[in-house]
Amino acid sequence: MPVSEALVVSRGSARLVGECWPGSGPTAVLLHAGVTDRRSWQTVAADLGRRATVISYDRRGFGDTPPSAEAFSHVEDLLAVLDDVTDRPVWLVGSSAGGGIALDAAISAPERVAGLVLIAPAVSGAPEPELDAETARLGRLIDEAIEAADLEEQNRLETWLWLDGPTQPEGRVAGPARSLLLDMNRVLLENAVPEEAGASGIDAWSQLDRVSAPSTVACGDLDVSFLIERSRELADRLPRGRYRLLPGMAHLPQLEDPATVAGLIADTLAD
Repeated sequence: MPVSEALVVSRGSARLVGECWPGSGPTAVLLHAGVTDRRSWQTVAADLGRRATVISYDRRGFGDTPPSAEAFSHVEDLLAVLDDVTDRPVWLVGSSAGGGIALDAAISAPERVAGLVLIAPAVSGAPEPELDAETARLGRLIDEAIEAADLEEQNRLETWLWLDGPTQPEGRVAGPARSLLLDMNRVLLENAVPEEAGASGIDAWSQLDRVSAPSTVACGDLDVSFLIERSRELADRLPRGRYRLLPGMAHLPQLEDPATVAGLIADTLAD
């Protein structure tokens, strides 16, 4: 199995901590979700490292990268990472919030992006969704935990929502994947990073026609219903988009079935 090398990129007072799996073929940068950090990609990256050079790093306030008091942009941080590792276009693989950053980068710096793999991505500027009953119920419970400053209860409920899926019983996904997500999200909650921190200010939803790179949009069929619908619509609206439904998985398939996700990415890079 390929072994990673440490990667640290300085940005102002911040030090973005990551890893690189050197390999042949294209370069793929894996961008983590808003409830995880780079550890969510470990198994996927090790698998892909046989067929590509793979980069993964923790955004500010996630994993091993401390929060930042200074103003910053996640897209500008991403471009700084790219400057450090390659002078050629790369594939951006983004999960959830990481997918939103990948889309913003494809619009603001298209010359840096060879292609996109987006897993249930956020989309800046997208219309406010209408939540299904189960997602709304869990959302209310999460809001109550936040109001009570109960981080452990918030972490438990967010893990249920994003790992198991809102319509599934709590604990559907057990074992190391669940323990890892609880640990990753606990770091973020303790750091108290505002969700809007690092936003690019780009309205990607109204500029999807500008994304010229080949784009695969994937989503688990147990995910939040509006994300399934929006992912399908996104693939339709992207000029070179295609859609892939992932049966039996929720919002974080890279934790549930990393081999399937690695295969999806590898197949896309090989097209």
